[in-house]
Parts: sequence; structure tokens; C-alpha cells
Amino acid sequence: MLTDLPYFATAEKYFDIGIIDMVARLCAATVIGMMIGLNRDVNGKPTGMRTLALVALGAAVVSVVAVHFQDMIDHPDALSRVVQGILQGVLTGIGFIGAGVILRQPKSMSVSGLTTAATVWITAALGIACALAAWHIVVIATVLTFIVLIVLKPIEVLLVRLIGAGDAENGDNPEHRKAQG
Repeated sequence: MLTDLPYFATAEKYFDIGIIDMVARLCAATVIGMMIGLNRDVNGKPTGMRTLALVALGAAVVSVVAVHFQDMIDHPDALSRVVQGILQGVLTGIGFIGAGVILRQPKSMSVSGLTTAATVWITAALGIACALAAWHIVVIATVLTFIVLIVLKPIEVLLVRLIGAGDAENGDNPEHRKAQG
């Protein structure tokens, strides 16, 4: 039953975390960031294991610190606003970091770094999920992240080859339009 899951616990049990639980949450965020970063390192991308480990850890630290106040447990409205603020603040700030790895090449009409920026964003989101002990979400989202980064890459290349040839004939290819131009 869904109500038996740990993240549906009462506010007192959910946010009153001990030192061991806090360490586990922060370590989980760091390890997940390292795993995603290792994938980016192996593929020669600008953000790697240490960067994404720090992104996940930073998001987790901000989340744990903000919700780890005894006085807020008795005020669910205040707690709700704090959690909303964490989500907005962390993910907006991470958006700026992600924007730093996106490169636009005006001459070739190409953009690169979007997947790397997205990995920075999902890593921060996973850090928040670890801090909030949403372990089922953490596991599912981590698995899906690796499916997207590893399994979908060769499928994307194949589909672009198959569909891309048709685009040049229809004039949708930027190189084709430039030659027509």
C-alpha cells in the first residue's frame, strides 16, 4: 500500500532526522551525482564526476538544512512554503549553471551542451529527492536517467541517420538551406 512508503510518514517522523539518516541522505546524493558524472566523464563532456557530485550534494544540503528545523514541524503551511522555496531556488540556480555549459555556434547553426545541462539539472533534482528521503523516486529517476544517457544514445544516432536523410530532401536541414541561400 502506498501509505506504507517512508515518504508518506507524518511530518514529525519525516523531518526529525538523526545524524545517521542525514549522513545517509547526503551520501546517497553524492554517490548518485558521482555516478551520473562518471557517465559524462566517459563521454568527454564538460561536467564530470566531481562537478555533478557537488551539484547533488549542494542541493541535498540546502534541502536538509531548510527542512531540519523543529519549530516548523508544528506549522505545516510554513514547512510547505519552505519546501517550495527550496525547489524553486535550487532548480533555478542550477539552471544558470546548466546554461553555462550550453554553447551556440552561430556559423554552423548548432547548439551543444544541452544534454550536459540537463544532467546538471536532474542531478540537482535527485539531490533534493535524496535529502527528502524519497527513495523510491530516487531509484526510479536514477534508473531512467541512465537509460536516457546510455541506452537512448545509440537509438538517437540511428533515428537521426534514418530521419535526417529525409530532412535534407525537404529543405529542413540547415546546411541544405544555407546552400540554397
